[in-house]
Amino acid sequence: MIFQPLSGAIINCLLFQDANVQPLAFDDISEHVGQAGRFIWIELKSPDSQTITRLGDELGLHALALEDAISTHQRSKLEEYEAHVFIATRTAQLWEARLEFGETHVFVGSNFVAAIRHGSGSGYQRVVDRLQRCPEGIKVGPPYALYLLLDLIVDQFRPVIEGMQDRFQSLENLMIGGPKPERDMLKQLYAMKRDLTALRDIAEPMQEISQNLIRLHPALSIKELKAYYRDIHDHTLRVSAALDRLRISTSDAMQFHLATLSIKQNESVQKLAGWGALLALPTVVFSLYGMNFVDMPELKWPWAYHSLLLLTGVGMLVLYRRLKRRGWI
Repeated sequence: MIFQPLSGAIINCLLFQDANVQPLAFDDISEHVGQAGRFIWIELKSPDSQTITRLGDELGLHALALEDAISTHQRSKLEEYEAHVFIATRTAQLWEARLEFGETHVFVGSNFVAAIRHGSGSGYQRVVDRLQRCPEGIKVGPPYALYLLLDLIVDQFRPVIEGMQDRFQSLENLMIGGPKPERDMLKQLYAMKRDLTALRDIAEPMQEISQNLIRLHPALSIKELKAYYRDIHDHTLRVSAALDRLRISTSDAMQFHLATLSIKQNESVQKLAGWGALLALPTVVFSLYGMNFVDMPELKWPWAYHSLLLLTGVGMLVLYRRLKRRGWI
């Protein structure tokens, strides 16, 4: 079932015919292209330009589409050529507790689907398994295989969103009640918002792709599968809505954190100002006695020193109680 040449880029090259599935040699693909009753499924992982060129020769792919498939960092799009359709999608998934981004380029022809994926991931074996268990009333072919592939790509957003929600919940709990360095907290919130923005930029184009398949490509979104393609479109809408809610919540959390820092800073300034006012009283009083006045009659009073200390202490006590009552100390 699995054919791997020296390049290691070919994960699956299968021929579906008369309810049977058999491995297909890469160089024999062209013999089955366009043949009625046959369907070819191809999955490549990070192939080099030579492998993609060979694929183009076997399937009769357009040169411009092959150029897009060779280069990564393509924008998500759907393009129609004379003999096939080319779809470029960005993917995201949690891989070993890390957020990983990748790309999948799909060629869909009369009786074949070729999926070229770049980046890490679990692959599209689930598509093959579901093709082998095709439900009654649905024919194994490009429309159903493309639906299964897009459905898997969209479904991979679900654990990603759940992971991002758990991540936000943890940050929110730390921000409200847990001991966490303030600068580190703001850095983590910003990193999460950046990841959410990247996820939104990946998920939103899937809405246009699924909608265009329904409206402009009836040969793929056939009557039996139209509801399935609408379900994909509905899932993409829900993914985008969930990401928007998380982005708004993250922005609100950043504003809340900055406001909390500002309040704490104001409280610190208040306390410093309160203690400054409290210490200003004895500073002013005792600084007067550092002046060289000739006529200072209280210097000759026997209880002047003790009275001055007492009055200063009483004044500081009264001022302390007033500041304490106002929360400045």
